[in-house]
Amino acid sequence: MLKKILIANRGEIACRIARTCRKLGLEVATVHSSADRFARHVREIGESVEIGDAAPSESYLNIEAIVAAAKRVGADAVHPGYGFVSENAAFVRALDVAGLTFIGPRAETIERVGGKASAKLEAARLGVPVIPGSEGAMTDPAEVLRLVRGMKLPVLLKAVAGGGGRGMAVVETLEGLELRIESAMREAEKAFGNGELIVERYLPHVRHLEVQVAGDGRGHAIHLFERECTLQRRHQKVIEEAPSAGLDPRLREAILADAVKLVAGVNYRGLGTVEFVVAGDEHYFLEVNPRLQVEHPVTEEVTGLDLVELQLRIAATGVLPLTQAEVRCTGHAFEARLCAEDAAAGFLPASGRLQVVDFSRVGVRVESGVDSGDEISPHYDSMIAKLIAHGPDRESARRALVAGLRESTVIGLVTNLRFLHELLEWPETRDASFHTRLIDERHAERGVVAPAAPPIEHLAAAALHWLAQQRAGSPALGCWTLWDGFTGWRLSSGPIQAAPQPALVLKADRAEWPVRFSARDVNGACTLVIGEEMVNATLQPIADGRYLLQCGGRALELAMRGDAQHVEFSSALGSGVFTAEPYLGGAAGDAAASGQLGAPMMGKVVAVKGAVGDALVTGQTVIVLESMKMEFHVTAPYNGSLSSLRCRIGDMVERHQVLAEVSPA
Repeated sequence: MLKKILIANRGEIACRIARTCRKLGLEVATVHSSADRFARHVREIGESVEIGDAAPSESYLNIEAIVAAAKRVGADAVHPGYGFVSENAAFVRALDVAGLTFIGPRAETIERVGGKASAKLEAARLGVPVIPGSEGAMTDPAEVLRLVRGMKLPVLLKAVAGGGGRGMAVVETLEGLELRIESAMREAEKAFGNGELIVERYLPHVRHLEVQVAGDGRGHAIHLFERECTLQRRHQKVIEEAPSAGLDPRLREAILADAVKLVAGVNYRGLGTVEFVVAGDEHYFLEVNPRLQVEHPVTEEVTGLDLVELQLRIAATGVLPLTQAEVRCTGHAFEARLCAEDAAAGFLPASGRLQVVDFSRVGVRVESGVDSGDEISPHYDSMIAKLIAHGPDRESARRALVAGLRESTVIGLVTNLRFLHELLEWPETRDASFHTRLIDERHAERGVVAPAAPPIEHLAAAALHWLAQQRAGSPALGCWTLWDGFTGWRLSSGPIQAAPQPALVLKADRAEWPVRFSARDVNGACTLVIGEEMVNATLQPIADGRYLLQCGGRALELAMRGDAQHVEFSSALGSGVFTAEPYLGGAAGDAAASGQLGAPMMGKVVAVKGAVGDALVTGQTVIVLESMKMEFHVTAPYNGSLSSLRCRIGDMVERHQVLAEVSPA
């Protein structure tokens, strides 16, 4: 029997695996990079070995260092979680040589089904329907180019070793094709250590289903039903659910049967996932993930099984601990991935410090790898937490997840929290009429959308927070002098009313609101005129960054962090970020377009596509950045020439840092 497990991963999955290990009486240790010395998984697990620098290639992908760490802590088995070395046959063989148990499939199985190209060949051999395209992995960009030019568009480029949409590109036009192939291969190489691609006919309006499977390594396999993973942006899953909604029973049975046929046919050992796309009443094999999936909690919720425990028991005994007849699917479950990313800006990832992370009132299952004060690093995934809701039916589970998101508090970085709220309310989500391109198409249709006006309660809270910060930082000179200095209010013998001139300007996104204050009344309330709207409000601290706002007869609790210039908060009405500037008789106009090319996020410069003096055309890529294992292209805003270059390949750059300048033609 296993005694001590080394978890070769980080974040929420490391914490989640550790909980099951301890439940089973197993000792546990983990590993960390230099950037993760104080990360939550290190703190929570309590024993960890530093295995390298921040870059995954120097730490979480460093096979030699992980094996050495396992020996150092006295582990007899290694659990890889997902990502990193979880699908690396060389890693499994290194563990075999060291006498360590790998919690997952055998190395030869990973080689057969871990890569998309080889898995597709296995599926076709066993009679599982596959998507037309290349027969194997392709390493030569010129060969990929020739193949794509000979196919009917659109065509999909996929990293053989990839996942989560990385190293993946949809080709809808031949324009710029060579650059896109190069970018997809580079992303795949950086993220997975393998730049090989496969090419397939692209099926745009399909659903994405996956079947959770388990095998004993001797040809016996079962399924744990399917998950719906159709709601994606840029091929990365956003919302998952189990079981799939509105699926024809005969189609469901065919998909489940094909999944079991495939894993039994390759003598699969352990837990895995077989993925399919569904077009109408047809289904096609997509890939095998020979590991635990990010979205595994929804399967746990509907089956009542602990999938990590199932992995550990198969690894320890080589036997399936249950039969197909013992697997039941009860109710419905949803999962939402809460990430540090800006949905309004094309889902750009964000990095930096999380000031407040609070899920204490959400009422649903939460899997998270960060706490208040932790960092989201540009070197790793931007996920903050997964929220999982279970109910007796689909609608009750959906409503529970909506309620859980509403009670979630994250302050310090932009998140997709508001977008998740919206997505769960879309008609296509509610009636399961979605397809995999729904989110991308909706965002393309909307273009740049002006953000919704914040509620008056949020504006009032921001204004009163500014006022409290001003008062706290100045000596008490008497109540009338104090108020006069900050609000513009003057003593008078008439009724209490707002000052004639604004005291500050609140700004959010591209909007701004001048704010006028009155003196406080006998109840301590203040009348504010925010833009053209007048409200009477008070703001009282409760504890630990939480405040109670009384505004126009409505009470609202908020979590707030900030100073006199900047405030972020979260409430039942959503989240908000404001800057506050003392009123100077008018806001400054927007800066004119300068031709400066700024970094859209913190990241690493991986390519520079020009030299000073080169001619440029609108939309031409000048610099390529990598952040969160994804690539972003910084392009020329108009026809002109590259007049200055302020970065080099390998530089780490901050968000909004000027990288280059373009002079107009």
